[in-house]
Amino acid sequence: MSELTPDEIRRRRLARLGGNTAGSSKSTDKIIPHEKDKTSSNVSSTFCQSMEVEQTQGAAALPKETNAAACVESISSDAQQQQHQMDTDSEYAAEKNNHSQVDVDSGIETMEVDDSDRVEHKRKRDASIGSEATETQVLNSIIRIFLVSWREQRDPGTLHIPCLAEAFNEKEKDYKEIINQIVMETLHLIYSSPENLIDSLKTAVDGVSPVRSYSSSPCSISPLMSPEHEERKFTSKIQPQKRKEVELINYLLDCYERVAFEERTSPKKSSIPPLNNVLSIARLSCVHHTALVLQGTLFENRSETASLFLLPYLLSHNLPRGFLSLLVSTLPDRESLNKIFVPIIHRLSQLISCQSLDTDDYKEPLSVLSELCEIKWDNCRPICSLMVSQSNWLPKVMRKTTGLEMEKLTLLGPFLSLSVFVGDNVKVVEKYFSNHLLTPDNARLIFQTLQHGLEYARTEQYKIIHAVLVNSESRDAAIGLLEKFIDGNSKKSQIQVDERYVAGDGFMLNLLTVLQMLAIKISLDKVDLYYPYHPNCRVDISSESCMKCTSQESEEWRTELAKTKNWQDPKFSTECFFLTLHCHHISILPLSRKYQRHLVIIRNLNRAIEELESSEAQWKDSPVASRNKESLEKWKAQVKKLQKSKLCANAGLLDESLLRRCLQFYGVVADYLLKMADPENEGNNLPLPQVTEKAFAALPEFYLEDIADFLLFVLHYKSEVLGSDPSVNQLVRMLIVFVCSPSYFNNPYLVAKLVEVLFVISPNFQPRTAKLSEMLLSHPLALNYMVPALMQFYTDIETTGASSEFYDKFTIRYHISIIFKTMWMIPSHQKKIIEEAQKGKQFVKFVNMLMNDTTFLLDESLDCLKRIHEMQEFQDNEAEWDALSREEQNSRQRQLSMDERQCKSYLTLATETVEMFHYLTEQIIGPFLMPELADRLAAMLNFNLQQLCGSKCKNLKVKNPDKYGWEPKKLLDRLTDIYLHLDSSDEFAAAIANDERSYRKILFDDAISRIQRARIKTDRDIEQFRKLQEKVEAIVVQKQRAEIDFGEIPEDEFKDPLMDTLMNDPVLLPSGTIMDRPIILRHLLNSQTDPFNRQVLTEEQLVPATHLKEKIQTWMAHKLNSKKSDP
Repeated sequence: MSELTPDEIRRRRLARLGGNTAGSSKSTDKIIPHEKDKTSSNVSSTFCQSMEVEQTQGAAALPKETNAAACVESISSDAQQQQHQMDTDSEYAAEKNNHSQVDVDSGIETMEVDDSDRVEHKRKRDASIGSEATETQVLNSIIRIFLVSWREQRDPGTLHIPCLAEAFNEKEKDYKEIINQIVMETLHLIYSSPENLIDSLKTAVDGVSPVRSYSSSPCSISPLMSPEHEERKFTSKIQPQKRKEVELINYLLDCYERVAFEERTSPKKSSIPPLNNVLSIARLSCVHHTALVLQGTLFENRSETASLFLLPYLLSHNLPRGFLSLLVSTLPDRESLNKIFVPIIHRLSQLISCQSLDTDDYKEPLSVLSELCEIKWDNCRPICSLMVSQSNWLPKVMRKTTGLEMEKLTLLGPFLSLSVFVGDNVKVVEKYFSNHLLTPDNARLIFQTLQHGLEYARTEQYKIIHAVLVNSESRDAAIGLLEKFIDGNSKKSQIQVDERYVAGDGFMLNLLTVLQMLAIKISLDKVDLYYPYHPNCRVDISSESCMKCTSQESEEWRTELAKTKNWQDPKFSTECFFLTLHCHHISILPLSRKYQRHLVIIRNLNRAIEELESSEAQWKDSPVASRNKESLEKWKAQVKKLQKSKLCANAGLLDESLLRRCLQFYGVVADYLLKMADPENEGNNLPLPQVTEKAFAALPEFYLEDIADFLLFVLHYKSEVLGSDPSVNQLVRMLIVFVCSPSYFNNPYLVAKLVEVLFVISPNFQPRTAKLSEMLLSHPLALNYMVPALMQFYTDIETTGASSEFYDKFTIRYHISIIFKTMWMIPSHQKKIIEEAQKGKQFVKFVNMLMNDTTFLLDESLDCLKRIHEMQEFQDNEAEWDALSREEQNSRQRQLSMDERQCKSYLTLATETVEMFHYLTEQIIGPFLMPELADRLAAMLNFNLQQLCGSKCKNLKVKNPDKYGWEPKKLLDRLTDIYLHLDSSDEFAAAIANDERSYRKILFDDAISRIQRARIKTDRDIEQFRKLQEKVEAIVVQKQRAEIDFGEIPEDEFKDPLMDTLMNDPVLLPSGTIMDRPIILRHLLNSQTDPFNRQVLTEEQLVPATHLKEKIQTWMAHKLNSKKSDP
């Protein structure tokens, strides 16, 4: 190539200077120009043609120099003032001792300045005199940054560009023009060269010592990088392509870093003009030209995906500090921003969708997007605004599969999809849980590893969504996306849901965590409590069951509220709070129920395997042997698969950090519910107002039920989470208030669930919650109101309206009995129970239900034991058993298994009811001996004593009684203790004597004999029991004599219509029927209805039949007198 003529070089030089001079102002030293206005300088229209780097013709297309240079110039001038607002690498090191100030001959012609200029310059110097860089030092810094030279004798480690000489030799230097020309010339040289010139430069200086390679002197022009600077490393699996564009980017990034190194090595000079201005121009020029490369506009051979060349640097986090922020801030318009970052963001979304927690590769896309979203410029986050403008930010989806599509098709969906659950991704289970022999310690380490990974991912997810929310341009779009995430997956709260149509469990937990982090600092004072009824509410409660009103009542009230309330636009704190509340309902709660179902399936499969293996001797030679073996193999494979799934769920669901956040949030929800129920006192006092607030009555039941379900789950599987968390106090107060206010709810099972929470907290159920139980039961509200409330609920749960109410009540009452057992050990609560007993009516109803349950449960338990005994004896008779067909044997075996399960359940319930009778009768006697109770109580005790000690007691003997919880000696001891506790008056003895069905003298004799043999009573107790027997016998004799005295009752009006016995205290019912008072009162204890017409009936409506009572007494007196007068 021919060199340019001197005239042509001079002409082009003058053209450039002519375009720049008008818009330039010079520094006081007349060396460095300070540009304040937009300039119109252009990069040289033709690159130097005499370059000493060997090139081949046609290696690259010629650049579109004029347009590219103009673009650079425009960006530079627009962003000149932006530089001062950006975070850059301005870490200054202390200036080195013995800093060399000797100018090194770099081939630049020294400019001559006359003495007058020097004097004028000296007068204008500021306080930093002596620290500003000389022109030579500034030029040397430029040379070191861009690695260029123009002398005929090449410097090692630089690109030789002779045509730069004229720019460097100018007296009035425009450093912006010089730097832009250097960059454009150098980029073209690199792009057009068939070799990698940067690598060639590094190779050229390999033999140069580090000190010489980069002298601490600002005058040094030799070469490449500091000895402290390491070569850029790429840790990501996505490596840079071997493309010329990548070489250009590498060169520009290296130059950018060398600017920072210049600032560190000469902190004083680089902090004041002229050097600080030159370094800023150099830094901006590197960023601007990188933007042009990434947009594909620098050269004719454009690439539509040029911006993806930046991706490896982002994923490896090896961009210089401040570079990314400066790049975003200097892009002139939204189109340029989109051109660079839209492909990158979509590529990040694609990358994360393929990642799993089995490796750390998921961290790179997450952290990159988080970093991009954090970039701020002029009170805006450009990348956040860009993201919400994408078509896949909130795409249109099919209604049926909205949940799944929101996870898979939205821009952020893949970022929220990281999961440890088998249903979402099998890679985790394959890597971590393929070994069936994991030790507990190994499993714990794996759980910690996965949980730490999840916590990292969720923190990054939170940063991304938080950034989009705090950016005013994207806030509404972000809230809308969160709303659609929740609404689209509303079906996950259903008991049965088709998993193909909803998002995965991992996605929902990640979304929940993000919302929890957003809501953690929200104060309830900043939340609109009426938001669920707001016309613009983002959560839909219209189809939910209400706390205390019907759907129609709720709709009517909401309509009235809309007319009277002046609604304000909801604030973010309000929307975030309720979105988080509803997200719990479709994430952590359904997942906890699924987890428990899987445990039940595993338990049932193990039981089936055990039963089939235990009976192998019976079927191994039968025709069903092969089928049974296949079943065993199938069941065992299922158990292994479910066990692995359980381990993954342990890592994802039993995460202490996750559960603590749920607990803290539900503490705030508890306060919200109390505020809605009791606006005046906020639940600090009981009882609550008699009239339920409509705003509370219309709330969804699940607001409270979810809290109860969550507490039950945590108490069962991760109770340590409840240790010392402050939110526990809020939840405890809520539990007490609502357990003591069952009238605030339509659904009795909602209160029953709260009672179950109290039961699980009880140390009688699990000792590790003793401290929590103590805190709950020592609460002032619990001390005053818990006992009567639980007694009332014990009786009210008799009828619930559900088809399963008969069996449900036993479980609920069992829970209450365990709670009472704990309370009885606390003196203050024991005193309260005794006080309630002395009040009368409520306690009598409670005891009546207790007796009913004890009678039924003991009867069922003993019947089950008898069936088990018979079946076991039958199986022991091999001849009879073998005579049965195979189908009949299997049928009887199934019946035996069912009886065994029922027996254990019934005995558990019966034992606790008897236990409650035992400790209550120690201190409380009067209510048990009231006329409406005494006879029934005595009859129940006599019947069960007969079962244990009668002639048929051998039928209760079974193999492995501990398997069913069957302890006959303990039961006999408790029953006889109750006899002794009540043996304080003749009333109980008379009640025993009235039991003609079960009481026999021989029954007590047999009981005494068994007690003595079992040694379960002291001699004193045995003697007391014998005296009770004697007392009863005396009453029996007296009663028999009275029956002979009265003989046959002559008139029906003297008889009770139900029992057909002589009335002693007749009363008139509203229906006109007359009954004996003890009999009708006994009926009313079970049902508040007239036994003849089922109309509502209370004790207060009973009217004494005084006239009839006098007639009966007159007749009785007459019979006695006539008996005495007979000889």
